Amino acid sequence: MTNHIQGLHHVTSLASGAVANNDFFTKVLGLRRVKKTVNFDAPHVYHLYYGNERGDQGSVMTYFPFEGSKRGSHGTGEVGQTNFSVPVGTLDAWAERLATHKVADVERDELFGAKRLSFSGPDGDGFALIEAEDSRPHWGGADVSDQMAIRGFHGASIRLNDTGAMSELLQFMGYETVETRDGITRLAVENGNGANVIDLQNVAADPAQQGAGSVHHIAFSVKDRAAQLNIRQALVETGYNVTPVIDRNYFWAIYFRTPGGVLFEIATDEPGFDHDESLTELGKALKLPPQHAHLREELEAKYLAPISD
Repeated sequence: MTNHIQGLHHVTSLASGAVANNDFFTKVLGLRRVKKTVNFDAPHVYHLYYGNERGDQGSVMTYFPFEGSKRGSHGTGEVGQTNFSVPVGTLDAWAERLATHKVADVERDELFGAKRLSFSGPDGDGFALIEAEDSRPHWGGADVSDQMAIRGFHGASIRLNDTGAMSELLQFMGYETVETRDGITRLAVENGNGANVIDLQNVAADPAQQGAGSVHHIAFSVKDRAAQLNIRQALVETGYNVTPVIDRNYFWAIYFRTPGGVLFEIATDEPGFDHDESLTELGKALKLPPQHAHLREELEAKYLAPISD
């Protein structure tokens, strides 16, 4: 269909608490909190963004931490694992770090010839670190050394009862099939932003039930609104029910439900996370969208627990 898709933009998940979520991504994984705002549809809930120094597309993990929410159950029709890229030869150091922080379910293996370290987040979220040659910038402000720091997303794994229709959709979006092995089909976008890979996994299981630890949606990156509108028109003409363009302050977004039930977003790279605060101050202050600015005093007093920088 198009060569507008550049890879992943961000992945958004659900959590049971803001403090534990923030500590895991900033103090264990060593990512930068690049934005502290609220869920536009539920302003009493944080929307926290973690990524590299600037919050570049393809590096940003975001969360809605609904305090005390029930953990989801994993299954089909979900993004089952979000994969980060780390430098080659660093998995020993990462395994030691994860053990020090008592991270659960750590396992080592290889996937399509690359060494992988899988583990769970605080709410049972599925993650992996994958060794790759990756020159993207990282966040150097944490206690993770520059030599081992996360470079951004490598990609994501989607679990489905039948991968055929999803494979066709991704190819329509500009992905190409790379290889199929052990029930997993790998697709990638050529000359993308580094977060280029989607793995489709055939799984015989019940449908996933969303809750804390579940991926809410996965977002794909396009350069600007013109490219986004081009893709939207093509998807609508193909029969997908796509939302109008929605202003998310730091990007414009459209959403549609895919075969198998996964929610996809197409997000623009513009205007970026530094358009309302300086690069040095990213993620420190609570930034509210205009429609919720009048709620600041109430939100900070009653709902939004303080989280450390």
